[in-house]
Amino acid sequence: MAQTLMIYDGTTGETAPGLRTGGIPLVPVGFSWPRCATCEGAMQFLAQLPVDEGTVAVFICANDPGLCEEWDPFDGGNRAYLFPSAISGGLVPATVPAEGETRLGAVSAVKTVTVEEDTYDDARSAYAELCGRGRAVLGSLGGEPDWYYADRAPDCPECEKPMAFAAHLEEGNETATAANYGGGLGYVLTCAPCTWAVFLTQS
Repeated sequence: MAQTLMIYDGTTGETAPGLRTGGIPLVPVGFSWPRCATCEGAMQFLAQLPVDEGTVAVFICANDPGLCEEWDPFDGGNRAYLFPSAISGGLVPATVPAEGETRLGAVSAVKTVTVEEDTYDDARSAYAELCGRGRAVLGSLGGEPDWYYADRAPDCPECEKPMAFAAHLEEGNETATAANYGGGLGYVLTCAPCTWAVFLTQS
């Protein structure tokens, strides 16, 4: 089964539409920037992902790295939002809080490439060997999750049905501007009928 990898493609504007990591998310009017349930600090925006159902914005708590529970999708150390396609045309740049670790160190443009491998791990290894740059791979879109150690796919908190896998997220292209997943992977899942998205990490 082919894998759609997300590949670092230089830098881009902080409010660019479409697929990117970092910058300022495009959100519906009236959106409130999420805060961590543990430390109450403003979260860090990680990525803007186009999916079949619309656009997903992904956040994590970076205020006290390693102490807030970003490995669980519902404990409040991370958040993801699914903005349906019907409103995507009306998305506007979010208002960024003045305090907290809210931004990555750079805004990265992202392109996609298709690699003919059965798993995400095999695909990113094959691409890294081909191009000679391990950090060029920023994750993948669609396909099946390649769990770091155990399947933790949650059910939707609203309809209680299994959520669909949407993306893997890597920490980033350069150490100075990377997200912090404890050296592991991030996972994005969605429930289109309920317009829910969740994010969790494993390391």
